[in-house]
Amino acid sequence: MPHLIIEYSANLEAEIDLDGLMRKLRDVAAAGGVFPLPGIRVRAARRDRYLIADGDLEHGFVHVTARIGTGRDEATRRAQAQLLFDALCEHLAPVYRRRGLALSLEMVEIDPVGSLKKNNLHERLRR
Repeated sequence: MPHLIIEYSANLEAEIDLDGLMRKLRDVAAAGGVFPLPGIRVRAARRDRYLIADGDLEHGFVHVTARIGTGRDEATRRAQAQLLFDALCEHLAPVYRRRGLALSLEMVEIDPVGSLKKNNLHERLRR
């Protein structure tokens, strides 16, 4: 963990360097020493239908959901969320200066009761 899910309005796709943003968020998550690299997943979901504020078609949004396993204290969760949000804001600063843009990030703990996993990435990355 974490699973980082980037949702973004379709009108931003040409401006946000999505691959670069995905790499940046992965690197920030890995660098903190809290989340092991083999557990990190980053994916993006373009949203073609959305309505933002007053409906101005120039407005856009990017929202990141960081789904993490349980067991980390509040200070750790808050610090990691801030690092990820800072990276998001830094990456999108040029777009933010040009147009209406809503940026948000939410860190959510996954309920361990219904969370099943099977992963050989830890072993493969050790090789």
